[in-house]
Amino acid sequence: MPRNRLLVAAGIAAAAALALTGCANGVTPAADAKPVKDGTIVYAHQQEPACVFGGWIEQAYLSYQVLDSLTSLDDDGAAVPWLADDWVASDDGLTWTFTLKDGVSFTDGTPLTAASVAYNFDYWLAGGNSTAQVWLDGYYSSAEATDDHTLVLHLDKPYPRLPETLAQGYFGIQSQHALETRSDEQNCEQPIGSGAFTVQSWNRGESIELVRNEDYTSWPANAKHTGPARVEKVDWRFVPDGTTRSAALKSDEVDAIYDVPSIEWQSLDAAGFELHKYVTPGRPQQLAFNTAEGPFADENVRKAFAYSLDRKTLVDTVGQGVIPFEGNGAVSQATPGYSEKAADAYSFDLAKAKRLLDDAGWSSTDAEGYRVKDGKRLEVVLPYGAGSIINAEGASILQGVAEQAKAAGFAVKLVPVPQSEFFAGAYSKPDERDIYAGYWTSVTAGILWINWRSTTTEKPNGNNSAFYNSAELEKLILDANSTADLDAQNALYAKAQEYIADHALSIGLYDRLSTLAVSPLLKDVWQENSQGGPVFHDAYFVG
Repeated sequence: MPRNRLLVAAGIAAAAALALTGCANGVTPAADAKPVKDGTIVYAHQQEPACVFGGWIEQAYLSYQVLDSLTSLDDDGAAVPWLADDWVASDDGLTWTFTLKDGVSFTDGTPLTAASVAYNFDYWLAGGNSTAQVWLDGYYSSAEATDDHTLVLHLDKPYPRLPETLAQGYFGIQSQHALETRSDEQNCEQPIGSGAFTVQSWNRGESIELVRNEDYTSWPANAKHTGPARVEKVDWRFVPDGTTRSAALKSDEVDAIYDVPSIEWQSLDAAGFELHKYVTPGRPQQLAFNTAEGPFADENVRKAFAYSLDRKTLVDTVGQGVIPFEGNGAVSQATPGYSEKAADAYSFDLAKAKRLLDDAGWSSTDAEGYRVKDGKRLEVVLPYGAGSIINAEGASILQGVAEQAKAAGFAVKLVPVPQSEFFAGAYSKPDERDIYAGYWTSVTAGILWINWRSTTTEKPNGNNSAFYNSAELEKLILDANSTADLDAQNALYAKAQEYIADHALSIGLYDRLSTLAVSPLLKDVWQENSQGGPVFHDAYFVG
């Protein structure tokens, strides 16, 4: 096997039998198993991003291994030290002072200084990372280094959850020298950070090889051990098919897999593999309606679509109890400030859906049972990022949505969009789609500002997937973002979610999961608490 680690399985014959039985017995560690030095983790991930560093969660999973952030999140979602030892906000909430660790260097040999961190903030805001940019836009004013280890951030408006927000993988700190002297392609494929690993090579379409940073000194406060990574390498493979990933794990070809198929969950658990499931905070997998034009500009038609769906039964059937149903279209149940009222807004009621369509003038049907108005069929276009934003199980759920909505008279046209086209902006305009399917991870309900800030000609907001502008909704979210008292903040976020539900702007389908299955021979793999990505710094083999 192309790995440098101890195999407990007794030879190739045992491994072959393991593949046939789907049992982990061939890799069960002995009772007296001890840690094995070094080794290579072979990890099967489901998607390959365009860059290691960037604004998509799939990039954040990789960059988390290579780039350290100012903060990390503990199991309770509280910010703990990472590159910053501590931080304090001014009384007015407009100035944040971060004290950085001493003696940290980037892997190109240049020192981590407050000036280099300040450079990263300006780099993000200038477009170096679109996701970091939209999080900070409207709040960030400037950054300055008052000495080598003191970073001062100036804000235009208070943002009390700033330390938690900065724990997301989008905010990994890169070498200023590398950003200034290397090409965009170099910094895309091999970003230079101070992290536990470096990118040694990228075989496009197949894998990325991460190599241990032997001089690593800047682990987060919630790390499971101190010092450099215990393993020497991580072979981060891209394996799109979930069944193939599971089979590779069972046959001991890989040590860990991401995005465990629901159908495999119980069998992997019974076979002794360690399973991790993280419900991602932020926007869930939801359906946002085009309120600017088309049939869903009518609120009653949006509500009719929502009532036509038995979403919980659909998700429970496809997800087999692994994927959580989510009724809230604004934020997931793992998000602070979650509103149960918003989640419960639209229970399945086909009769009510039909009445609402009648009232909206869609009272006739054609020969196939679809609603018709003014000679036009009630056809709605639902494009989705196939294999990227929506995985195979998500695609099955969307197919169920189309079938259920048909009973009320909706003709749902599902359009699978390849990753390259999706991220290039296909189906992003109001005249191209009627429904948007997708998520946006976050550590707070502050994601509402990104998703619902008004979009105007002067300042377009491509993340406002409903094309909906509301000064009332904006005010609720902005007030929440700047409210220091968490109970009061969450109450405002809840009102914003209920506004979204009341007007049927978006309805939930299921919570986005980050799942892992890990070999019994590999210990201390864990999921970081901002986005649920795998952490390999602490992992080690036993044998």
